[in-house]
Amino acid sequence: MKNPIIYDETKKFVAKGYGASGNLIGGKTLHPVEVERFQPKADEVLIEIMYCGVCHSDLHQVNNDWKNTIYSCVPGHEIIGKVIEIGMEVSAFYLDDIVGVGCMVDSCQNCRSCMNGEEQYCLGPVAQTMTYNGYFKPDGSNYNTFGGFSTHIVVKDSFVLRIPKTLKYSNAAPILCAGVTTYSPLKHWGIKEGDSVGIIGIGGLGHMSVMIAKAMGAKVTAITTKEEKRQAAHELGADFILISEDEEAMKASETTFDFLLCTIPYSFDIAPYVDLLAPRGRTIVTVGLLGPYKSATNNMEVAKYGRSIAGSIIGGIAETQEVLDFCAEHNILPHVEIIDIKDINRAFEKLKDEEVRFRYVVDMNSLK
Repeated sequence: MKNPIIYDETKKFVAKGYGASGNLIGGKTLHPVEVERFQPKADEVLIEIMYCGVCHSDLHQVNNDWKNTIYSCVPGHEIIGKVIEIGMEVSAFYLDDIVGVGCMVDSCQNCRSCMNGEEQYCLGPVAQTMTYNGYFKPDGSNYNTFGGFSTHIVVKDSFVLRIPKTLKYSNAAPILCAGVTTYSPLKHWGIKEGDSVGIIGIGGLGHMSVMIAKAMGAKVTAITTKEEKRQAAHELGADFILISEDEEAMKASETTFDFLLCTIPYSFDIAPYVDLLAPRGRTIVTVGLLGPYKSATNNMEVAKYGRSIAGSIIGGIAETQEVLDFCAEHNILPHVEIIDIKDINRAFEKLKDEEVRFRYVVDMNSLK
């Protein structure tokens, strides 16, 4: 196909996007912006974005909740699109391929983590480069990256994923973040058939956790504060439902779980959940919260049963491809609501108020 992009003399072009300026007046509201992109280098591909998932971290980043946001901020790291141009050294992808881009677009590629396929834990001088708000490149130079709430993106071929043809493209985008974020710890801690697994929080991450853990053969309990999520959790495949505000039910469930995956994105009290782990239970892993717990843990409850507490973030590139293939094999698709980009601020509000079931995906054709 003929590439429709026209570059200027600096080998740049302007894509359309939605971003936040960070200024005092409306600076955390997304609005139309121009996004500068470069012609693909020899090892890069140019992707026309079709769909982009809306992640809770997008909301945190736009609002500078982690105190590290670089404005202008163009979010979006669950990207599915079509390859429309390839660099001369690219051999793994072809024009018109449907591909994905997740949370990272580069890393040092030389440290122990990167060599082990865990680019998310890059130990290089400036760590991994995130798909957006990625201030540093691995060579130490400064360049704010802009994400998938745009019409096009240019990415190094080694950070591009194949999207299995059996996956519905509009629904598959959240696998690139929510999918690998939950798959990675389930795999790392060796979840297998018959294990008793509790998934804490049944939202964007949690609903993927339930489906993936069930496909791994686990006995899955959905743990939620909301009684109204009982039916939805069963529909996702959960064997049991535990309402965390039911003190009697929580007490009866103490010391019964082999593994707990916590997807709550806000600060919370972890102590009641630690009590659910069986003696020598593998661990409770937090994937939703990137910050302090609401209260300190009681190490007596940790130590007396040989429990452990851990954290995990996203997954490496090979692992992201693995979860895409796993979801295709097991017919797992995120439950999504497709929206136009003009509705993104309303979607952020509903995401903040936990009124989405379970993930928004932006149809980026609405921006073109």
